[in-house]
Amino acid sequence: MRIFYALALVAVTAVGLGTSTKPSAPMVIYPWCADYGGRSFGAENCGFVTFAQCLATISGNGGFCKPNPWYSPYPPRASGAPPLYR
Repeated sequence: MRIFYALALVAVTAVGLGTSTKPSAPMVIYPWCADYGGRSFGAENCGFVTFAQCLATISGNGGFCKPNPWYSPYPPRASGAPPLYR
């Protein structure tokens, strides 16, 4: 009887843990980085969608904008067809 209770406890625990986990969210990598400069290592923020956003952020602070080295654009649609516009 103890084995039955132990197996039931393991099964309930496994189901509880399996239903409580959430899928991970995809990491968004933006195309522009603001490099704030510095003597040896400057701060860097790679969270800009447009070049204009990056320029507005560094205005008055100094530094420069550069392309994000880890950015890769989304792949084309699987069908290869252009998007439909209505």
